[in-house]
Amino acid sequence: MQDLTVTIVQADLAWENKQANLKHFERLLETAPPQTDLTILPEMFSTAFTMNAAALAEPADGPTVRWLQKIAQKRQTALITSLIVEEDGKYYNRLFFILPEGRLFSYDKRHLFRMAGENEVYSAGSERLTVELKGWKIRPFICYDLRFPVWTRNVNGEYYLAVFIANWPERRAQHWTTLLKARAIENQAYVVGVNRVGQDGLQIEYSGDSLVVDPLGNDLVHLRRQEGIHTKRLSAHTLKSYRQKFPVWMDSDRFEIVE
Repeated sequence: MQDLTVTIVQADLAWENKQANLKHFERLLETAPPQTDLTILPEMFSTAFTMNAAALAEPADGPTVRWLQKIAQKRQTALITSLIVEEDGKYYNRLFFILPEGRLFSYDKRHLFRMAGENEVYSAGSERLTVELKGWKIRPFICYDLRFPVWTRNVNGEYYLAVFIANWPERRAQHWTTLLKARAIENQAYVVGVNRVGQDGLQIEYSGDSLVVDPLGNDLVHLRRQEGIHTKRLSAHTLKSYRQKFPVWMDSDRFEIVE
């Protein structure tokens, strides 16, 4: 297990405008370091967080996914983000984890944000995803999932890094930053949260506050209100040493999620 370099991309999103967003991220990524293991974009990076799935959904092998695969191959980085997918007549807020060679994995958002009507438009996922990269077991989640510690629980230390991508409003920013740190502490894992900035088509404001948090709950990176890209090296030694010296996971409760 080697150290892992992670690049977070905090950006404004054009409302329901795929072409504008793809161009914008292409420009932003040109300013990113040339060598990074994992690049993380916000939730629904190509449209912003919208319920207009009927007009914006694509198949799982559609043009936006192909664009992401090209970016991953060109920059030789793994990529994480989500977009609106239609499959078998249903819509999903689907996260894609794309490896540098173009191979992809996916996770459908489990907890749908009913306060925005997401549960009325999209179908919920039922399976977690863990992907291994450079010896790191990485588990990604989407936005509202952050509020549900049973779903994100790191049973027996089975992941080393949790990733949360989001469109998390400014008015609940304190919840976002507090919960990211809590997930890191309780799971003895690195946690990365990538949020958007700006204002969406419903005049909701977003303050960013993208974070990289170490297993002890300390901020390693905190991006504020502006667009920005930041790369951070995550120490494998720090993680392994802390888990060995303070093995809280050995005393954790056993449970099963009942559908």
